[in-house]
Amino acid sequence: MRHGMVNRKLGRTSAHRNALFRNQLASLIDKERIITTLPKAKELRPQIERLITLARTDSVHNRRQAVRVVDESMVAKLFDTLGPRFTDRPGGYTRIIKLGPRRGDAAEIAILEFVDFKLDTEVKEEAPATKAKAAPKKAKAKPEAADDEEEEAPKKKSSKKAAPKKEAAEKPKKTTTKKKAK
Repeated sequence: MRHGMVNRKLGRTSAHRNALFRNQLASLIDKERIITTLPKAKELRPQIERLITLARTDSVHNRRQAVRVVDESMVAKLFDTLGPRFTDRPGGYTRIIKLGPRRGDAAEIAILEFVDFKLDTEVKEEAPATKAKAAPKKAKAKPEAADDEEEEAPKKKSSKKAAPKKEAAEKPKKTTTKKKAK
């Protein structure tokens, strides 16, 4: 009978499983969004929600209980930023979004994130624009350098290619001659 056997073992020993969950909890607190397998996300969800519930009321006792699970730097972020963010919410601080099977082993993948998590799409859109502006400056600098020193330009082109590996492979192999038995 399966009485009281609630948790998934995930093919690990108990110590390995505890270490896995502590690492994932730390990553989730730090980045506020992680991508993992669906069973791991389902097991991790109650643990992070318990920590957020502790973090809603900042006390020495709650901080000490949280330190038993994650390290002190994560506890500081948990109680300073995440706890106050969810004070009005009665529960359900995380969501699991299914992504489908992983390509390599067909394991079901999911995103575990906080409910109020928002991607920084504006920052990502601005970054390529700055790179695009920087690229023409480099393009202008290269023709001037090419006029002055024509020998350096071919060296730069050859360093970008993977030609040295091909050249090493194209070298003729040493042939061994078998000695005839007399």
